[in-house]
Amino acid sequence: MAGAVRAGTVDRSHVSVSDLRLTYLDNGLTVATERVPGALSVATGVWVGVGARDEPDELSGVSHFLEHLLFKGTPSRSAQDISRTIDRHGGDINAFTTKEYTAYYCRLPARHLTVSTELLGDVVSNPCLSDEDVDTERQVILEEIAMDDDMPDDVVHRAFGEQLFPDHPLGRDTAGAVETVEAISGLDIRDFFATRYTADSMVVSIAGPHGHDEMLQAVRNGFEAIATRGYRATRSTPPGIGTNQQVHDDTEQVHIVIGGRALARNDDQREALDVVNHVFGGGLSSRLFEEIRERRGLVYSVQSGVGAYADTGFYTVSAASQPKHAAEVIRLVRSELERLVSDGVTDDELDIAKGYLTGAFELGLEDTGSRMARNAGLLCTVGSIRPVDEQVARWEAVDHAATRRVIEQVFTTAPITVTLGPG
Repeated sequence: MAGAVRAGTVDRSHVSVSDLRLTYLDNGLTVATERVPGALSVATGVWVGVGARDEPDELSGVSHFLEHLLFKGTPSRSAQDISRTIDRHGGDINAFTTKEYTAYYCRLPARHLTVSTELLGDVVSNPCLSDEDVDTERQVILEEIAMDDDMPDDVVHRAFGEQLFPDHPLGRDTAGAVETVEAISGLDIRDFFATRYTADSMVVSIAGPHGHDEMLQAVRNGFEAIATRGYRATRSTPPGIGTNQQVHDDTEQVHIVIGGRALARNDDQREALDVVNHVFGGGLSSRLFEEIRERRGLVYSVQSGVGAYADTGFYTVSAASQPKHAAEVIRLVRSELERLVSDGVTDDELDIAKGYLTGAFELGLEDTGSRMARNAGLLCTVGSIRPVDEQVARWEAVDHAATRRVIEQVFTTAPITVTLGPG
């Protein structure tokens, strides 16, 4: 998580709006508190700046493994104690692992503020990680991998990732492979936790109706004992992409993913790419949906999407069709890509896309959980929080010149196609 978290003793600084404050604790922990007047809930999250791309090859899947294990108990709380505490207070708790960070979060009625910070603080700072729990959870994860193997859409996207980032950690499945999950030991996991789960690699974000001082004190009480060890993830930029691939499987449909590399997270053209993606396949009014689903009826759904990492990014088009229509669907997607490059976007498409992106973004921040997650994710990945009105303004500022630049940068390179279905 290079450059994402700054250690220090500043009490409050970098206030972007009156309801959001950042604090840097003495142990290096970054804390974001956002006051949401009138909210009935409080949401607390811990984002740890280590994910699947930060694992040695032989430990692929260890971050996801660790995510599972942290809820198995601490010296003072059993797994049952954790789940009963959440149920007793009417809340929810969960976690997820990505390529570049692992997140743990809890949402409770606002009157239970300290319950969430004490519980998450204990779980993240002091898990048992016993060999017995490792062996039990190993079987759960192997079942999870087997479940994903039964889902063609998951398998084809996994195969696409392997071709998009060949021989690189970004191309591996976040859950790891069966052989690595079976081989990871309790000692491996405890060592990984001890070196990576440190205060200076974490962000704690909390959003609720309380005052900043009250929320900050609750975080201090729950997390101040976490040690600082100066860990920073060392990451390598992925080399060139792979090739087209056909995965043979006895499925009713052919599952299709077409795409290529795109922009890194901090690229100034990210908003223009968002706009172009929405025009192309990001919504019900998109070109792909109208042409392939509405006009021709060849698929139930077709959509495009974009994603970004610290040093690279990607775009994808995904669809599924009966085998007799698969070649035509692929041809139409490629034809629409060519039309995007040759014609750009229209005035109406530009206006619709900007309206959708800004509106969906604002509507998505109506609850404490979404505000907490946005603040945590931004601090963990880019080290700062862009004000909401500034983000909206960046989308609104996208013009035809900006869309043309990003189309030429991203979509003029030939995409790769990965399919899964009957041979």
